[in-house]
Amino acid sequence: MLDIANGKVVRVIALAREYGPDHPRLMDYIAGLNEDEQTSLVACVWIGRDSFDASEVEEALRTAREERTSPTESYLASMPELADYLESGMEALGLDVSDEEDDLSRY
Repeated sequence: MLDIANGKVVRVIALAREYGPDHPRLMDYIAGLNEDEQTSLVACVWIGRDSFDASEVEEALRTAREERTSPTESYLASMPELADYLESGMEALGLDVSDEEDDLSRY
């Protein structure tokens, strides 16, 4: 499973939607996550864009760790559909983020 709190993924989704994936605010947020959390974000994106099936989450995590060549925030900033990929990945993994989205929308 992913090693990142659902709320942090929702925060990335919200920042990507509000500012765009290449905005310094989002990039700083991602850079502040630990390596396991960053790896989980990448794996979730890959699942969301159908590079891996949800049943292959461990393989996606392993591949994300092994193939990391640039800062995660730079890699994810290159994806205009980052928020959509993360939402699709979370959904494919059966992770309900509606409570976190509701909490986030209150602020």
